Amino acid sequence: MPRTMSKYASYLESLFGLTGQVAVVIGGTGVLGGALAEGLLQAGAAVMIAGREPDRGVRRAEEMRALGDVDFQLIDVTSRESIEALLTTTLTRFGRVDMLINGAGVNAASTYFEATDDDWQRVLETNLTAVHYGCQIFGKHMAEHGGGSILNIGSATAHTPLSRVFAYSASKAAVINLTKNVARELAPFNVRVNALCPGFFPAEQNRTILDVQRVDNIMRNTPMARFGEPDELIGAMLLLLSKKAGSFITGADYFVDGGYTAMRF
Repeated sequence: MPRTMSKYASYLESLFGLTGQVAVVIGGTGVLGGALAEGLLQAGAAVMIAGREPDRGVRRAEEMRALGDVDFQLIDVTSRESIEALLTTTLTRFGRVDMLINGAGVNAASTYFEATDDDWQRVLETNLTAVHYGCQIFGKHMAEHGGGSILNIGSATAHTPLSRVFAYSASKAAVINLTKNVARELAPFNVRVNALCPGFFPAEQNRTILDVQRVDNIMRNTPMARFGEPDELIGAMLLLLSKKAGSFITGADYFVDGGYTAMRF
């Protein structure tokens, strides 16, 4: 490798490399969470993926093992005790925690008047209360051990109304507000907290609402006129989690949406 290229690669590694660090990805068994977990592994981090489906989780960990040190922990994100157990298990397995991604998410597609109380509560518990648990439990540990970084997964729909996803949009708007509040609280302890807000990336929680008309509407309101690919979130994730590249970024909501939030008419 030419000398200049070697120095360039070394500089990029110093900015975005995560060698020696440990990340926890809640929701790491999903499409987007899985892509983020793979990106962390390729950047050199050890990763604990956590989710609610044991067979899928074990299989995903086995698939990722060629990329680096990875394990799986079964959790219930709506249970504080389960998130506390996740922290304990991660410390036992890897010895430390430097980064957390709060990426669990569910949706309930319906018209507003058809939305049930059970659906509303399920979405808010999974998408919002679970993020609070993760921030509070892991954030306290990070604050007591020299710092860290938390990345909450928001959504482009947090700012732009979208039909049939009322509870989902409300929960993601609250995630962004919570992110800013927690970022302010934890900044004195060298813990950064940011939100990564994807646009339209077809995944389990939104496939049920992607009929032909809806896809057409999305394309007309997305300047890049396509869906995102899961690995297109990795660059933004590395920026926001990196101790060096993202060292002065906290309380941010960072959109990766093909221009969707820039579109008005």
